[in-house]
Amino acid sequence: MDLLHAILIAIVEGLTEYLPVSSTAHMILSRELMGIPEDDFFRIFALCIQLGAILAVVTLYGRTFFTFSKERWRFYGKLIIAVIPALILGKLLDDPIEKVMGKPVYIALMLIAGGVVLIFIDRFFKEPKVTTQENITPKNAFLIGLWQCLAMMPGTSRSAASIIGGMQQGLSRGLAAEFSFFLAVPTMLAVTVYSLCLKTYHGTGVDLKGYQLLAQNSQYLTTFLIGNLVAYLVAIIAIKGFVSLVKRYGFTPWGYYRILAGILFLLITY
Repeated sequence: MDLLHAILIAIVEGLTEYLPVSSTAHMILSRELMGIPEDDFFRIFALCIQLGAILAVVTLYGRTFFTFSKERWRFYGKLIIAVIPALILGKLLDDPIEKVMGKPVYIALMLIAGGVVLIFIDRFFKEPKVTTQENITPKNAFLIGLWQCLAMMPGTSRSAASIIGGMQQGLSRGLAAEFSFFLAVPTMLAVTVYSLCLKTYHGTGVDLKGYQLLAQNSQYLTTFLIGNLVAYLVAIIAIKGFVSLVKRYGFTPWGYYRILAGILFLLITY
């Protein structure tokens, strides 16, 4: 994967990470279209480029994360509770998930199925009961975290799963989207740390941790850093646009988009 490929993948990641359309599916489709080999570096890049997207949320919602108060510590506690299911199941299901990521038909079907759900979700949850962060309970947070685990199947979308979970727990559309953004920070930070520091890669014939693979090749490291910078800048734009669009139009348009994208995915890969 050269630098141009990395920038294009980073743009895709930044645009889709916080939208309910599955950034993983879009990155895999982009890889297929550009003929990028699915080697260890691509796997690390596709997972850890989320670091740039994490920083976009922290930048846009700095007050939420860094205004220290008693209520803010409660907020941190809710995020910790919400991320626990993903930490446990993510570790247990790491190898099966990696195998599924190489099977585009499953990913396309999940795109389509998730699209059907999004088309009707606004009709299911018309009267939200929770409209502020302070009213989100630890139980709400934990159950949203369980919903987020559905996204371990590539093509589901972490954003879509956690937003649907939020609305099922009575959160308004806007609040469900924002809580999904906040929950992404500890979730994706955990994925990044695991992928770089704990997971072992065997593709080079030598067992290497992610950070060791990046360190042994200056081009890898440069590509990785530039990719995260691009993802950061694009994600800032995407987050701002998504919140205003979802408050105005709901999730139905994203449902139709997912169905079309899933069909396109099937046509291109088969």
